[in-house]
Amino acid sequence: MDDRGGAAGGAGVGESFVAVRRISQGLERGSNCNATSAEVMAGSTAWIGRGLSCVCVQGSETESRPSFDLTPSQEECLLRLQKRMEVAYDSSIPEHQEALMDLWNASFPEEELFGLISEQWKEMGWQGKDPSTDFRGGGFISLENLLFFAKNFPKSYQDLLRKQDGERALWEYPFAVAGVNITFMLIQMLDLEAVKPRTLVGATFLKFLSENDSAFDLLYCIAFKLMDQRWLAMRASYMDFNTVMKATRGQLEKELLLDGIQCLEDIPSHKLLT
Repeated sequence: MDDRGGAAGGAGVGESFVAVRRISQGLERGSNCNATSAEVMAGSTAWIGRGLSCVCVQGSETESRPSFDLTPSQEECLLRLQKRMEVAYDSSIPEHQEALMDLWNASFPEEELFGLISEQWKEMGWQGKDPSTDFRGGGFISLENLLFFAKNFPKSYQDLLRKQDGERALWEYPFAVAGVNITFMLIQMLDLEAVKPRTLVGATFLKFLSENDSAFDLLYCIAFKLMDQRWLAMRASYMDFNTVMKATRGQLEKELLLDGIQCLEDIPSHKLLT
């Protein structure tokens, strides 16, 4: 199998990124766009906090944008979601520790975790032995998203975690860090930090959210699976991660605005989940 991107002219392999190299079948918010290849693939805390503005934002941010009025129900649902987004991951909070343990158990049910700080976490695609350093960039909601995915679509989750579908690159995206970045991408795409949605995509999503309180988590699962599909279709390697994320966002926006879409289960990419 070729590495479909290699070492970016020989510079990448010697750097400290956390791309996942496959051997046989084993597991192997800012505007600075000058992320290095190492930051792009590893999703370092610095990159997670700044990179997705250049990965995901399309069109001029200086253009005036309309806002869409919300029903009382939609406003209430948006406020609840925004409160979730404001919660930082705190490793001293027992509930957060339990959620992290739940994520490990859902990911590797047959493997005992020897501590919340452990080299074992690298198997899942975290940068180091303490996942809390990555969640500082994504907040507790990014952990909730991963856990929702693992519990509600276990086969799709395991397929992505273990890179079981398709011909994989020699240097793969790290699963867990990619998941944190997908949370960021969706928050930006849906303009969820605004008081009112300023895009039709955001307004459409809030309609779904008012009918399904788990809509954000479900869209996360769809987006993750779609991202991996785009990754395979583009024969991507770690240097292509930004391009794959742009393509994923564009496809999601198109599908959310299709005629006849009444709920997230109606969008074409939902069928990717198993």
